[in-house]
Amino acid sequence: MRWQPPPQQPLPPPDLSGPLRVIQIPGHAPEDVVIDAGGAIWTGTDDGAVVRIAPGTAPEVVANTGGRPLGLAVARDGRVLICDSHRGLLRLDPASGTFETLVREVAGRPLTFCSNVVESSDGTIFFTESTSRFHYEYYKGSVLEARASGSLFRLDLDGTVTTLATGLRFANGVALSADESTLVVAETTACRVSKYPLTGSGVGEPVPLIEHLPGYPDNISTAPDGSIWVALVSERNAVGEWLAPRAPVLRRLLWQLPYRWLPNPKPLVWAIAVDLDGRPRAQLRTTDPQFALATGLVEHDGTLWLGCIGSSAVACLDL
Repeated sequence: MRWQPPPQQPLPPPDLSGPLRVIQIPGHAPEDVVIDAGGAIWTGTDDGAVVRIAPGTAPEVVANTGGRPLGLAVARDGRVLICDSHRGLLRLDPASGTFETLVREVAGRPLTFCSNVVESSDGTIFFTESTSRFHYEYYKGSVLEARASGSLFRLDLDGTVTTLATGLRFANGVALSADESTLVVAETTACRVSKYPLTGSGVGEPVPLIEHLPGYPDNISTAPDGSIWVALVSERNAVGEWLAPRAPVLRRLLWQLPYRWLPNPKPLVWAIAVDLDGRPRAQLRTTDPQFALATGLVEHDGTLWLGCIGSSAVACLDL
């Protein structure tokens, strides 16, 4: 489709520094990171493994989805919610290593790119689908096509799934504000993060939290002080954005090339914290030979943990 990408505005200079501590894990591209009540880090890799890093221990594979685990969340009861690009929304029992499928399809259509998830204090689950047209392994197809095919869903305690929003541009990270009055959603190719006020029947009209970002927002999380952490996976792609409003045949020709020949993002480690008024509060921007393309992040006890799609490692930074 023809599409005009949004303008971009610069961010304030980065103010976070210090060496990253990089922890190698058994698997590649640990896309998201979350922390359970015991302080263990959870992530998922591109071979389907779900990995736990308990304090003071080596990373261990707890289970394997058989698909591609992406966004994670730790539920109230300690089980782990997992968005799997191929299998939908899953729930893992850490004690037994067994999975339960919560949502495989919506309105008769199988989920194609289940992306990120968050649970509220009453057990309601919100989750995103980046695109209905491509699996994770071919995410560049969605970027090239420029079709707004992402969605936002709610899963109620009785198992009912409600579609809250459609036509999103690569819907990705999702988080709740500290008081749970607002749902925050990142749209990667739209280069914006929006706030959806929660209502009794669903969500209200979205309001931009921060837009015209100079990079592509991926997963997000709520910081202890109520700010929203946003992982920026890369800078904007100048060639792709130049092509977007032009004849679609140019991008169709690109899609005929071997997938590995398509442009890859520049390997950065980039994250920002934004308050609920949209003001940037902190920014990390660096490079590391062992860690690249940050896609997930969570703050815990003064440490920012990061997942990525460019390395076989997670990383952390003392704030």
